[in-house]
Amino acid sequence: MPTDVRCLVEADESSAVVRLTGVLDQAGVDGVRLALLARLWQRPGPVIVDLSGVRIADPAARAVVDDVHHTVADWPAAGLLVLDPSGSAGPGVPVHPSLDQAQAALAGMPPAAVLAADLSPVAASAREARALVADGCARWDVPDLVEPACIAVTEMVNNVVAHAGTPMTVRVAARGGALHLAVRDRSARWPAYAGPAPLTSTGGRGLLLIDTVTRRWGSTPLADGKVVWCVLHAEDEAAIRS
Repeated sequence: MPTDVRCLVEADESSAVVRLTGVLDQAGVDGVRLALLARLWQRPGPVIVDLSGVRIADPAARAVVDDVHHTVADWPAAGLLVLDPSGSAGPGVPVHPSLDQAQAALAGMPPAAVLAADLSPVAASAREARALVADGCARWDVPDLVEPACIAVTEMVNNVVAHAGTPMTVRVAARGGALHLAVRDRSARWPAYAGPAPLTSTGGRGLLLIDTVTRRWGSTPLADGKVVWCVLHAEDEAAIRS
């Protein structure tokens, strides 16, 4: 998976390890970020980013790995562990000095609870996405999140249908009492949220609804599109109903 001529991001589809080789400097940061994000979306579950074979020419460029770690923290079933013999890391980033230790940490993590569906950019896809979400809420025993999660995923899918017009992948996962949703499309068009819509407006309320029913949401650009994600917490719904 080439990024910059001086730095390569190499991944084996059968492995959870992604290796950076060559020289990482500021010129290669954007390419490395996009390559890591693409890999983290392609493979649900955490991956190990191996920095033992790359030379960090600019210490500031090392921060791209920490930045990616924080960027995907709210994606469904995504995570990043770092193999870095130097031990350097940003706040909250799990770093291990050897591959054995990184793989042991990965093996100790619970398997990702994730459901996904590839959908076409048609109105009926919203119904399929809601069925996926309802299935996940039943499997993971978060019934209070069915209604708000279905509202959120409907708006996310409808935005793709109305504005992106590309095939999409819907992914839903559970983690610690929270539900993580994401829709990945193939359009660079950025979702815009300007706050609450006037009562006299027609349409344009999709992102407002997502903002209302979720604890947080956002979007992440990829080389060939974007991921729009949101997180819902069961405790928020319990507080509303009490």
